[in-house]
Amino acid sequence: MNSSLDRNPVILIHGIWDTKMIFSKMSARLTELGWCVHSLNLTPNDGSLGLDSLAKQLADYISETFDPQQPLDIVGYSMGGIVSRYYVQRLGGINRVERFITISSPHRGTLTAYSLPLPGYLDMRPDSRLLRDLNQDVTMLKRINFTSMWTPFDMMIVPSNSSQMPVGKEIKLNVMLHRQMITEPQSINALVEELKAPIKNKIPLKNE
Repeated sequence: MNSSLDRNPVILIHGIWDTKMIFSKMSARLTELGWCVHSLNLTPNDGSLGLDSLAKQLADYISETFDPQQPLDIVGYSMGGIVSRYYVQRLGGINRVERFITISSPHRGTLTAYSLPLPGYLDMRPDSRLLRDLNQDVTMLKRINFTSMWTPFDMMIVPSNSSQMPVGKEIKLNVMLHRQMITEPQSINALVEELKAPIKNKIPLKNE
């Protein structure tokens, strides 16, 4: 159903304390270039809910918005990258997501998550139960086009190289601030190239 001239819908997933409005610049650029861009507000956005529960919100949004056979591309920023990973790795997203890009996401945790003892923060601490669970079979991401974008200057993801992953493609950008990773032209241009990339391993849709 997806001809070679079509582009998958792109879903942008925000981070903690954010809403979908933070993607205004990125969304406008992608729309201008011909993508159909979607995003949703994860609620609550303050870390008081575990990331697995936020991932279920994403899964519900996808089932309510798209045809079951529609392939998708997902871009997850900061905490949104881990929420998206849970959807891809644990809620069946691996069978329909074709391109998955995380931007400044704490794949191995961040020390800043020790600032509050809330479920979402606990999930983003180094060696958390949720991150251990996702990282033990991270190789499943080899089945799709997976890219991790990050900056060594990140002050929110500590250490910044926690955004690196042992699988997929890595894009290291010299962007000064965590939030600029979704607004700087070099970040948006790098994202555009990843969304244009041909699918290396076409995913067969499976029945759960």
